[in-house]
Amino acid sequence: MIRIETERLILREFIDNDVDGLFELDSNPLVHKYLGNKPVKTKDECYKYIQDCKPKYKAHGICRLAAIEKESGNFIGWSGLRFIDDYTFNNYTNFYDVGYRLIPKYWGKGYATESGIASVNFGFNTLKLDTIYGITELGNEASHKALLKIGLNYLEDFNHGVEQLKLRWYSINNK
Repeated sequence: MIRIETERLILREFIDNDVDGLFELDSNPLVHKYLGNKPVKTKDECYKYIQDCKPKYKAHGICRLAAIEKESGNFIGWSGLRFIDDYTFNNYTNFYDVGYRLIPKYWGKGYATESGIASVNFGFNTLKLDTIYGITELGNEASHKALLKIGLNYLEDFNHGVEQLKLRWYSINNK
C-alpha cells in the first residue's frame, strides 16, 4: 500500500470509507471553479472515482492519494501523481501529472505545496521518473504559485478540449 508522510500530512491510497470526504470535496462549487465548473452530484460518482484509482496503484505505481491531516485525522482532499493515459493535454499523453485538490477550509495552509513536494520526490526517488508535468486553469493563481513552489517550471498556455479551456502547462525534470 502506498503511503507518503510529510510533517503534517499522510498521503495514502483511497479506501471505500473516503467516499464522504471525497463527496464533501468534489461536490463543492468553489473547488470546481477552475476545474470546468462540474462538481459531482452524487456519492456514487465519488465511489466510482475511488474504484478507478485502485487498479492504477498497481498498474502505474501511483494514482491520486487521500490527504489526511495528521493532527486531526481528517480527510482534507487528495494529492499526488497520476499517470495520464486516458486524455491528451497539450499534445501529450502517457505522462505523470502532479495535482492536488483540497476542501476549502484547508486552503491557504501550505498543504498543496507540502503534499506536492512529497509527491514529486516519490515520483523521482521511488518511481524513478524522468519528468513530471502539471496543469492548471489560467486564472488559478493559487495553483500556479503552488506548482512553482513545488519546483515545476511554467512552460506555456494552451487550449484544451471542446470547451477550449485555457490551461497552463508545467514540468520538472529529475536532476
